[in-house]
Amino acid sequence: MKVTERLTLYAVTDGLGAGEGELKKIFDAIEGGVSALQIRQKDGLRGFETVMRAIHERCENTGALLLVDDDADFAMEFADGVHLGADDESISLVRKRAPSGFIIGATAKTAEAARRAEGEGADYLGCGAMFPSVTKPGAVPMTKEKLTEIVGAVSIPVVAIGGITAENICSLEGLGLTGVAVSEGIFGGKDVKARAEKLRTLCEKLFKNTKE
Repeated sequence: MKVTERLTLYAVTDGLGAGEGELKKIFDAIEGGVSALQIRQKDGLRGFETVMRAIHERCENTGALLLVDDDADFAMEFADGVHLGADDESISLVRKRAPSGFIIGATAKTAEAARRAEGEGADYLGCGAMFPSVTKPGAVPMTKEKLTEIVGAVSIPVVAIGGITAENICSLEGLGLTGVAVSEGIFGGKDVKARAEKLRTLCEKLFKNTKE
């Protein structure tokens, strides 16, 4: 399955937590049809190796892509790829030591940054924040015009992120996006599976014409 096809609905978890409840939410999201899952753990993922193996196995069963935030070395051991922010290790350095097929995502706020990330070897871009975000309340808003400029500047897939829910996702139609990255819109309610299912259905309708 192509990377593009696995970025339609990209779930971002805000940590694995200390109990089984958080893991159940992740499994419910996968079962609900997320096509990619990014594990974001502020204090690092060392010590969560067994949990990550279980998540990776579940993702492989459904064809979902498993990504890790920031930690490229951990991602090479336990996931399909890594998402790198502006303050993380450079894309080019990670690409040099990454195995074949390893996925590298990058955050881009401008067309210039997007072109640079693509040139260094990024496989896709995450751009936002499109709407006010509970997960990152201080995130700088991105206009649709700026997002469209970024999409037009690169040939790799672009995923929008930031406060995206089933209620506002339709306003992102026609911008050339491959898909959306969602955190609170999936994990912020009781029925995670149902929330994921609803968003997956909407994504498949909205993002049919994507970059290959």
